[in-house]
Amino acid sequence: MTEPMHAEPQWLPHVLVLDDDESIRQLVGDYLGANELRVTAVASGRALDEAMGRDAIDLVVLDLRLPGEDGLQIARRLREASAIPILMLTGRVDEADRVMGLELGADDYLTKPFSPRELLARIRALLRRARTQATVADAIARVRAYRFGGWELNVGLRKLKSAEGRSVDLTNGEFSLLAAFVSAPQRVLSRDQLLDLSRLHNTEVYDRSIDVQILRLRRKIEPDPAQPRFIKTERGVGYLFDAEVQAVR
Repeated sequence: MTEPMHAEPQWLPHVLVLDDDESIRQLVGDYLGANELRVTAVASGRALDEAMGRDAIDLVVLDLRLPGEDGLQIARRLREASAIPILMLTGRVDEADRVMGLELGADDYLTKPFSPRELLARIRALLRRARTQATVADAIARVRAYRFGGWELNVGLRKLKSAEGRSVDLTNGEFSLLAAFVSAPQRVLSRDQLLDLSRLHNTEVYDRSIDVQILRLRRKIEPDPAQPRFIKTERGVGYLFDAEVQAVR
C-alpha cells in the first residue's frame, strides 16, 4: 500500500501587533490569523522586544499612542536596527505624529477606527514590497560598480568618477538616488519607488527632498542641467534615467 504524501508545512508571514487596547489586539489577531498570517499581539515595547528576540518577524503593526515608551520612540529604534516594514496606527487628528512616524522610517499608516480588510490589504502590499526589495537588494549586493555615459559609480566605495577620472563628491542622499537610477535604467520611477530603492543603500531619503537632490545631481553629472541628458522628468509620474548602464560584477 502506498504511503500518503504529506504536504510541506506552509510558511506564513509573521506579523507583530503592538497596541495597548486589548479589543484591537483581539480584533486584528483574529482577522489576520483567519487570512493566512501568523500573528503575535503584545501590549508594550518590552513585550515587543521579547517577541522579536524569540521569533523572526516580517512586519510590525505599531500603535503610536502608547503609555511609557511611545510608538515614535519604538519606530525610531526599530528602524535603526533593521529594515523591517512598519505600519503605524494613529488617531484621525494625529497628523503631526503621522508625519514624524513616516520621517522616522515607518512605511505606511492607518487611522483609527480602521477597516480590518484595509489593514490586511496594506499589510499584504508592504510584505510584497519587502520581498521585491530583498530580491533587488540581493542583485545590487553583487554589483561592484555601474558605468553610464562615461561615468563610473563605484557602489562599494560610494564614489563617482567622470570619463576624465575626476572624482565627484556626492552626499549620502545623492549617492543613494543615483544608485537607484542606475539600478533601474530606462524605467519611469515614481517618488515612492525612488524612496524604496534608495533605502537599499542604507540612506534615508525623504519625499520632500527628492526634487532638490535630483537638481543637485543634475548639476554634477549633466552637461547641461537645464536640458538633462540622463535624469529626465516624466511630468505627473516621476523620473527616468535615460542611459545605457553596464553593471560591473
